[in-house]
Amino acid sequence: MAFLSSLDISGSALTAQKLRMNIVAQNLANADSIVTATGEAYRRKSVVLSEKTDDLSFSSSLDQAMSINGGVVVSEIYESDEAFIMEYDPGNPLANEEGYVQRPSINTVEEMIEMISASRNYEANVTVFNAVKDMAVKALEIGR
Repeated sequence: MAFLSSLDISGSALTAQKLRMNIVAQNLANADSIVTATGEAYRRKSVVLSEKTDDLSFSSSLDQAMSINGGVVVSEIYESDEAFIMEYDPGNPLANEEGYVQRPSINTVEEMIEMISASRNYEANVTVFNAVKDMAVKALEIGR
């Protein structure tokens, strides 16, 4: 049934956007973390989304292109390689010999924009999910 695959697509997007919001929340929570288990400041994490594919073979790709399969999946969560912000704080016990402390290069305004974007995407997919569900219920009522 086509409506079931529509629910699967919307459900995969809901899962991906939830993870995206969790990663943004981690970034915001650690925006001031100057030391982690690795001994350096927290590094910003980002989520990479890609199309959901089950198999990379040609025949499977052709079958998938001809059907209504799909969805989205988190293909990677990566840490930024951006340089840390060096802040002069000679009284800090974690300061280097010159008195500087490494701070994460996280822009909280950009993170909030990312959070709003993920939240709006989540809301849109909830709307799609509910619309498909309502259509299925209406179709069942017609069949009575």
